Amino acid sequence: MTEIVFIGTSDAFGAGGRRQSAILLRAPNGGVLLDCGATTNSGLADLQIDRAEIDTVLISHFHGDHFAGLPLLLLAALYEDQRVQPLRIVGPPGVEQRVRTLAQSMGHPIDDRAWTFPMHFEEYPRGAEAELGPARIRSFDVHHQPDSKPHGLILTLGSQRIAYTGDTGWFDGLTREVAGSDLLICECTYASKNFKYHLSYEELLARRDQFDCGRLILTHLGAEMTALRGTCELETADDGLHVSV
Repeated sequence: MTEIVFIGTSDAFGAGGRRQSAILLRAPNGGVLLDCGATTNSGLADLQIDRAEIDTVLISHFHGDHFAGLPLLLLAALYEDQRVQPLRIVGPPGVEQRVRTLAQSMGHPIDDRAWTFPMHFEEYPRGAEAELGPARIRSFDVHHQPDSKPHGLILTLGSQRIAYTGDTGWFDGLTREVAGSDLLICECTYASKNFKYHLSYEELLARRDQFDCGRLILTHLGAEMTALRGTCELETADDGLHVSV
């Protein structure tokens, strides 16, 4: 059994006072953090989650609300936790340089420090599954701003298969990519379609019969969806939601 904890479920602008994208998967053989928005450290503290639970961080794409929390997560692991166990950071092509450049720009460089734990940067394999930490992982291209190197993710943890869209607008191959998942964690920024690089409730509701998955949970909720959460025909996430698969 895998436990999923939604640490942050808002859009980039913190709609409804909620946190930015971060989801913890607790598997029998380790913990995986899906995305690490700028508010992730605060969310972990609020939910009383130890950073030591995280063995692997998976970054869907290089937008701040999905990876800007990484430099301070790393420094907190070093200085606050005195972490010793390895940490794997997996992301799109160029992930190591992106994280190092981000940290430097924030005034918290991660270079030239005496790290107490091994830090391993890895890029997603193309077109195949790979064993990365506690999960087998496959990435797939999605329809989002190309310069952010956007990807969706399929994670197999034991007998469970979890799909995560990251940020995306609708594209014809989406349902095929996530087919057979026990859980699909799907972005839904808007109530009605008004931006090609994000999904809307209107689109997803109209196409829900096309999804072959055991459970569908909407996240990355903007202001419109924040007002509707909990009252929709499709299940919506909120900060602190726990589910099991």
